[in-house]
Amino acid sequence: MTSRPLSVLILCTGNSARSILAEALLQGLAGDRIIALSAGSQPKGEVHPAALELLRARGFDIGGFRSKSWDEFDDASFGGQLDFVFTVCDSAAAEACPVWPGHPMTVHWGIPDPAAVEDAGPEQRRAFEIAYDQLKQRIKAFLAIDNLDPAREGLKAELQAIGRL
Repeated sequence: MTSRPLSVLILCTGNSARSILAEALLQGLAGDRIIALSAGSQPKGEVHPAALELLRARGFDIGGFRSKSWDEFDDASFGGQLDFVFTVCDSAAAEACPVWPGHPMTVHWGIPDPAAVEDAGPEQRRAFEIAYDQLKQRIKAFLAIDNLDPAREGLKAELQAIGRL
């Protein structure tokens, strides 16, 4: 395994809620071990206000988060190498993905969409908190794995099992 930080791209269709939460959590929990990125196949163009509010309440600096297209990370555009791609919504998992630089390991970690709760208020806030907690549990399990070499035999099965937590 290389000594460079691993690059992890978290995908969701809109890149406005779940993938943003996961990007924040992964970068916050992994520090300089991981470069956390997020994108969407059909980005909304803005981060959901409830996602930003939750991250702010949990102590994250929210200044750098934006909704962006996965085109920024395809083979032709991205200047680095991706090691892992995690899809966090079912529609992104079913879509045909671009050719990713480095041919990363791709795993699905489906999380219910908190943005589907349209009425801003306690129910929506709770949906975002649940998504945040589920993502945090999975990311902690991912980071607890001793050998995150994408070429390691059996790693994909371990990551798929984390997606069922």
